[in-house]
Amino acid sequence: MATPHSIEDEAVATEAVDIGTLLKENAALREEKVSLQDRLLRALAEAENTRRQASRTAEEARRFAIADFARELLIVVDNLQRTIDAADSKGPSTTENAALIEGAQATLRVLLQTLERFGVRRIQALSQRFDPNLHEAVMEVDDPAQAPGTVTQVVEDGYTIHGRLLRPARVAVSKRRVPAEPEFEDNDLGAGWYAGSETGTDEK
Repeated sequence: MATPHSIEDEAVATEAVDIGTLLKENAALREEKVSLQDRLLRALAEAENTRRQASRTAEEARRFAIADFARELLIVVDNLQRTIDAADSKGPSTTENAALIEGAQATLRVLLQTLERFGVRRIQALSQRFDPNLHEAVMEVDDPAQAPGTVTQVVEDGYTIHGRLLRPARVAVSKRRVPAEPEFEDNDLGAGWYAGSETGTDEK
């Protein structure tokens, strides 16, 4: 006959089964906790990246918001500069004209200073190497005194805004030099033909 199980034995067996189940459940919960922590960290990182990107976008929008307005103001700058240059080219003027020119120069200075406060700066192009990122070539000139590809004249000033191109400088660029082909004189050609005839190469 089989020995009957006591109540204590059944309790111990039941407890053993429960401990095994609890250990498995505990391991599963630990894995789920690690997974949730990983997902939480990823979500926090993505949220921080989104916040930084939004901040950069807002900062760029703020810094470059006046780009179109500044580009229009450059037309006023150009006209003032042309007026001053035209007056200077005419030589001495009357007292009234001198006062007008001085007023135009003062207005130009204030306008350029105001633009600089908002990050707009003139491109220094004269005598610089031609840069297609900053310059727009409108003509080529033959200037032996300048290296090929050098800006020899600024037709219209260019500007940047916070380091970004606002308007390219329109410039004249020195031409690339083409080596001259050797010249032959008629006497040299005749001498060559005569030498060939003397050696019999001209015979048919």
